[in-house]
Amino acid sequence: MKSRRLSRTRGRATIITAAAASAVAGAALLPNWNAGASTTTEPEVDAKTKATFQRLADAVFTDRTNALVDKPGKKKGPLTDGFSGKVALSSESARTEDSALGELGDRKDRLARYGEEYSAGGTSVTLDRTRVNGRKAVVTVTETTKLVYKKVHGDEPRTTGFQAHHKLTFRADESGDWRLTDIRETDDGYLAVNQPVKPRTAATTADDNMPSAPRAAITWPAPAKPKNLTSGRYDYKAMAAYAEKYWSNYNPAYPNFNGHGAGGDCTNFVSQSLKAGGWKHVPGYVYDYTKWFGNADIQSDSFVGVNEWSWFALNSKRVTSLGHVYQMDVGDVLQVDFDKDGSKDHTMIVTYRSPQGVPYLTYHSTNTYRRSVASIIASYPNSAYYAYRT
Repeated sequence: MKSRRLSRTRGRATIITAAAASAVAGAALLPNWNAGASTTTEPEVDAKTKATFQRLADAVFTDRTNALVDKPGKKKGPLTDGFSGKVALSSESARTEDSALGELGDRKDRLARYGEEYSAGGTSVTLDRTRVNGRKAVVTVTETTKLVYKKVHGDEPRTTGFQAHHKLTFRADESGDWRLTDIRETDDGYLAVNQPVKPRTAATTADDNMPSAPRAAITWPAPAKPKNLTSGRYDYKAMAAYAEKYWSNYNPAYPNFNGHGAGGDCTNFVSQSLKAGGWKHVPGYVYDYTKWFGNADIQSDSFVGVNEWSWFALNSKRVTSLGHVYQMDVGDVLQVDFDKDGSKDHTMIVTYRSPQGVPYLTYHSTNTYRRSVASIIASYPNSAYYAYRT
């Protein structure tokens, strides 16, 4: 979750937003007639049309996944090219997707230079809800994607995967044909490996009175910085086990901040993982960054806020800063400032490190399992990175 101390607000969701959502939902349930209604017949969205909405969404995100996979031989065209007639991409959306596939192809090339490739991938999309208001249909879907790591070095984990949530807008033309005109991500993280759009970050003002973490280098290889995983006061394997257990199925013992528009659930999730590995509560005032605690009912800002977590972790000396991201090991934490505005935006935890020295990250918002540091850097090469030894 994005820093809450800087914004000075603790709202989970506004009444206005809830009221607007209720109004839209209500509009979808109203009959399409009144005393002065037009005689023009509104296009019907029956079960078959909804199923085609789902199939087109599946094609869009499968095409994005395929753009990252190394597939020797003759290249096939995008799956979305097979849609026309009643349901298809709009001309503008088709151009947007062509651009996205080109960007992801460039990302694939950058990953190859880092020594990472995917030998296979699979994407499936489930339709969560369809709301229709006249000639506009808003479809919410859940994407589940898995990628198989190609054995370039031989010590990669088997797979990486994620779940992402999207809102698709379809509009009907005069013939009653539906065109996909817009795709929006509803997760707060914007960090799916096949997501071409850069994360949206809110402008904030850094506080010079807080502990400051130095940036970590992203070059490969990195100087050795071994970590003892078996002795000490923390159980790093327990941290990783917790994160990999709850990366997609959230622990009901804690609140879920994903999709609440305040930066997501990323730091809340990492704090839970650290707690599972032995970090103890420091009770106190929720806004005090020198305190750290979290449960189902209440959480300190340092438990759920990106910047506040960094301030607490450094001030309490529960972490030390690492000079290179590739020095991270299991249980270590990585934060990213996507636009280098001085305020950190995202928090992740290492749950696997290959013998070759590549850390793999698990995180919420977007829910992701074992994504390599190389993949994050390939997607956001111009961001600022902060690595912490726990």
